[in-house]
Amino acid sequence: MNQLAAFWFKKTKHIIDNHLIDVPDPNVSVTKNCEPIQVEMIVRGYISGVTNTSIWGSYEKGERVIYGLKFPDGLKKNQKLKNPVITPTTHPLVGAKGHDERLTREQIIDKKFVSKKLYEQMEKTALALFKYGTKLCLSKGLILVDTKYEFGLHNGKLTLIDEIHTPDSSRFWIAKTYKSRFEKGLEPENFDKEFLRLWYVKRGYRGDGPPPPMAKELIVDVAQRYIGVYEKLTGKKFKAFKYPIEERIKKNLSAYL
Repeated sequence: MNQLAAFWFKKTKHIIDNHLIDVPDPNVSVTKNCEPIQVEMIVRGYISGVTNTSIWGSYEKGERVIYGLKFPDGLKKNQKLKNPVITPTTHPLVGAKGHDERLTREQIIDKKFVSKKLYEQMEKTALALFKYGTKLCLSKGLILVDTKYEFGLHNGKLTLIDEIHTPDSSRFWIAKTYKSRFEKGLEPENFDKEFLRLWYVKRGYRGDGPPPPMAKELIVDVAQRYIGVYEKLTGKKFKAFKYPIEERIKKNLSAYL
């Protein structure tokens, strides 16, 4: 994930500055110290999802105004939207309890999470990042279904932080089989960690309380999926390494300590 995020940070630097300074070790990023903005910008190109913040869950219940956005009748699960939409949520600070909560554009501005001007910049930037990511992913045989972007301020300037277009924050479908599976009412072939979410949902866990322990097979499946996404998007072979890795990290970070 760390290496894939670095790949995207480099690719999208023409759109917005990001917090990445260096990747001195495959597992470590050195970044600028930014003031995080407590709003996650979630961009969706398709109506889908299984979580309480997904637009499909609300749409299926009959809602047509979701996140302050109006959706037409007749949409089917996993259908491509006419245009990508932004469905922002709160983003509690590290250590804070509670789930992300839905927001509308108006709420963000009225409650002064950020100024109107800054939010409009965040909107424009998020859509530009999604458009760029969509094009690159399609060239690699993947559909970028939806993703989230996190921003912060560095010396007062809007800056992309956290990570970008990895399976931690994004959902990917296999492009060549999407149309036929959608027409048959089948779930798209995914190439992300959605199966991990579903594994927990099937066991009654949706984020509250202690999670059930991950099965070893699930851990291996998650690792293989992340490696596969990395190789498909970057075109590079993932280089495995031996554990333990603490001494290697200390050595590679010596210049920053």
